[in-house]
Amino acid sequence: MYEVKIVETEQQLQSAYEVRNKVFVVEQGVPEHLELDEFDTKSTHFIVNDGEQVVAAARFREYQPKVGKVERVCVLPSYRGKKLGVLMMKAIENYAATHGFQKLLLYAQTHAVPFYEKLNYVINSPEFLDAGIPHRSMEKLI
Repeated sequence: MYEVKIVETEQQLQSAYEVRNKVFVVEQGVPEHLELDEFDTKSTHFIVNDGEQVVAAARFREYQPKVGKVERVCVLPSYRGKKLGVLMMKAIENYAATHGFQKLLLYAQTHAVPFYEKLNYVINSPEFLDAGIPHRSMEKLI
């Protein structure tokens, strides 16, 4: 059974960073200096565990008053197709709602737009490049 957790320890945070590195840096070729940034220390981090192994990660932060931003959503390749992204997003949305946020913003890689649309996110920008990868800005009222 998979469980979403809010990161509470340095070990959990490092495990989240390892998943992000495997997905974004190794798999997708994002430069490492862009993957970890100044917002990591200002974010609430989420992980999904399979037993003791962290297999998915994401972060959430305040973007503007009552507007949260979901970032760095990733699942290890061998765990894709198991609805872990949906599980993660629902946990983040619940967290945001209970902390007074009214809207969520995210930058979806263009290939992932249909995933977010199924979760009722709406495109609100033309396509743009972020770390050399095509993205679309999306939002959802919660």
